[in-house]
Amino acid sequence: MKLYHEVRGCSLAVDIVGRELGVPLELIWVDVPRKLLPDGSDYYKVNPKGQVPALELPDGQYLTEGSVIMQYLADLRPESELCPPAGSLERYRIMEWMSFIASDLHKGGFMPLIKKATPEDYRPIARQLVLSRLKWLNEHLASRDYLTGSKFSIADAHCYTIVMWTEYQGIDVSPWPNLKAYLQRIGMRASVIAAKAEERQEAERLQANAAP
Repeated sequence: MKLYHEVRGCSLAVDIVGRELGVPLELIWVDVPRKLLPDGSDYYKVNPKGQVPALELPDGQYLTEGSVIMQYLADLRPESELCPPAGSLERYRIMEWMSFIASDLHKGGFMPLIKKATPEDYRPIARQLVLSRLKWLNEHLASRDYLTGSKFSIADAHCYTIVMWTEYQGIDVSPWPNLKAYLQRIGMRASVIAAKAEERQEAERLQANAAP
């Protein structure tokens, strides 16, 4: 299967999950601002929404939306326990987290800080919203190693990916020791180290190609 990916994108979470599961994913790096694939073709033909991630399935169909793709991959390897069985309350807890991360942390939290079109007078408000969510996460993690207890799940891959955007926004997580320890704990996983190393290689390639 092919994963359409972006440097510093939320698609990193899908790459991490694929590596956790041992599901091989061919990474296709997308120039999202220009909607171009490495061969110069139109990414809109893959995903009409123009966003990553997108997953090309073995039968040639495409699946989009990271929260859904991660559940799909985890269901390929149910023995991994990265996502509880469909229909269980534990599964709905994971879905609850995936929804919160995608809406409150990603779209409603960090994206207004990332987008150049965000009005300057709204940026302090957006930043405060992010800080309040990080504070709440820190409190939630006071009594557990991972979001839903003692086991790493797809929700943790998702949360880690988005919260690590603090590095690009100059947000110091030191005031929240539980959250900081959580990020460090996940950052030491082999899947995360490998996924971030490949992302870093692509970032270096892009930088080299952009040099005059």
